[in-house]
Amino acid sequence: MAKDKLHVALLFGGNSSEHDVSKRSAHNIYDAMDKEKYDVKLFMFTKDGILIDDESSRRIFDGEPEDQVVKEAYAKMDLDSPLAPIKVLESAGQIDFFYPVIHGNLGEDGTVQGLFRLLKKPYIGTGIAGSAMAFDKDLTKRILDHAGIRNTPYVLLTADNRADYPWSRIEEELGGLVFVKPAKQGSSVGIHKVTSAEEYDVALKDAFAYDFKVLVEQGLDHPREIEISILGNEEPIASKLGGIRVPDSDEFYDYNNKFVDASAVVFDLPVPTSDKLREEITSMALKAYKALDLKGMARLDFLVDKNDVPYLGEPNTLPGFTNISLYPQMWKVSGIDYSELIDRLIQLGIDEFNRNNKISYSFTSLGEEHVGEKRYH
Repeated sequence: MAKDKLHVALLFGGNSSEHDVSKRSAHNIYDAMDKEKYDVKLFMFTKDGILIDDESSRRIFDGEPEDQVVKEAYAKMDLDSPLAPIKVLESAGQIDFFYPVIHGNLGEDGTVQGLFRLLKKPYIGTGIAGSAMAFDKDLTKRILDHAGIRNTPYVLLTADNRADYPWSRIEEELGGLVFVKPAKQGSSVGIHKVTSAEEYDVALKDAFAYDFKVLVEQGLDHPREIEISILGNEEPIASKLGGIRVPDSDEFYDYNNKFVDASAVVFDLPVPTSDKLREEITSMALKAYKALDLKGMARLDFLVDKNDVPYLGEPNTLPGFTNISLYPQMWKVSGIDYSELIDRLIQLGIDEFNRNNKISYSFTSLGEEHVGEKRYH
């Protein structure tokens, strides 16, 4: 007798600047999923942050104009209902597992993870708290500092202290080369390389348009950019290292390099390094993965200075799966192909769900004891 398929909900889109990137990642994942193992339903978060049904999402997936499909989907929905996302999911019938491919807001900040927790279903990747901490660059750095993991010095700016940090003070404390970043954005959106007071003012204005917290981070002089992929839950494993070389005319590996035109970018897979540097980056990445309570997968980005000293930049808990995304590419050169990687990620999600369900929650005040939830095998 054939084994029943796992009913998987693939969620993509979102209301962040990475909406279209998420769509491309989801396409690749959907195409690579073994349809003999998985029955896959599609659900897109629109640019307004509204979840639409499988039929509408599939039409967009297949190339129909998104704006028109979304307009038609909205006409059939009660957009004011707080239960709208749950109703959309219920309309699809059985769902055993959630696979979010939502980069940035909603997907990486703990939001959809909370929804999955309420629905008592397993899902890909890190939980609510770990996602929220890893998405906030300020919180990430605080945890890295506490764990003794090297990262670049920074100053946190908010509306309250922004006036206290003119360029002259930044230059004195962090040097004449800094990067200005919104605390909670991905894919290099809102990030500026700054070397002057004029650039600093422009960068702050743009960064504060994306978040209420902005990091001003000490820059390194022409660093190497090296990345590593991590896979696992309690006993994670690390891929071989990947290197990125951008054109001399570009300031850094920005949004355009990542998702629009990577033709001039060189990916070294695997990147040649000394044994010492490779071991240090791998050790730092695995230590950070556990300190941040990450699960399933993450891509961690490093900067390496001219003395071969690595600095951990930031984790990406739902890394891209586009044709040029490094997370799956680094696993491919490490011996795990695309389809196997998806299988492993799904099993890790089920394993973590079952592990959490070993914890008993007793509500004795109700006169009875409620223990555990459904287990998956």
